[in-house]
Amino acid sequence: QVPLVESGVGLVQAGGSLTLSCAASAVIFGPVTRGWYRQVPGKQRVLVARLVSDGTSSYADSVKVRFTISGGNVPSSVFLQMDSLKPEDTAVYYCNFMTLAIESWGRGKQVTIFS
Repeated sequence: QVPLVESGVGLVQAGGSLTLSCAASAVIFGPVTRGWYRQVPGKQRVLVARLVSDGTSSYADSVKVRFTISGGNVPSSVFLQMDSLKPEDTAVYYCNFMTLAIESWGRGKQVTIFS
């Protein structure tokens, strides 16, 4: 496993925006699928957005149009731009890197959207 560290503002008013960042603390070799998941208490962790090594991205229906995943210009990193935030977006957000050899998770970042 490669340690991943999430960062970003954790408290935003509904309708606002924020960007989550995730960086790997070591170089990850090979094609990498990068993703963001979220989890609320009592429910399973669910996929929010995924970025495949060929640049293809996909999103959960609940965040399409509002969220954008990108790899940026920093190696071994992934970002999640979140716009038009809603209270139901409140959750712990986790980044995930996966190759043929490894799968790594961040520790999670609490994001709270208040109305």
